[in-house]
Amino acid sequence: QVQLVESGGGLVQPGGSLRLSCAASGSIFSINAMNWYRQAPGKQRELVAQITSVLSTNYADSVKGRFTISRDNAKNTVYLQMNSLKPEDTAVYYCNADIRPSVRSVAYNYWGQGTQVTVSS
Repeated sequence: QVQLVESGGGLVQPGGSLRLSCAASGSIFSINAMNWYRQAPGKQRELVAQITSVLSTNYADSVKGRFTISRDNAKNTVYLQMNSLKPEDTAVYYCNADIRPSVRSVAYNYWGQGTQVTVSS
């Protein structure tokens, strides 16, 4: 079984920073794209940032210049460095990844359980 476990959420003041981590564990042959999504109360889940297996990145317009996604393939871990946080960044942040459990398998899409980020004074 593959699991994604997020950490690093919490309460931060506007203008502050947080770093989220998401570690994949279990039966893993390879990991393709790794993504961060977020969902605020009453809103749809949205893609925040994506990093591919060749380290190509994409960001939502609302976080460009403030958030940075990175990954450590040796640790099967993806990070989201969030700077200059705003109250509108408040949401549950979810890790998402396309993972091949074995050499004979196709890639499946997995989700973490989410971590709360609250930006408030």
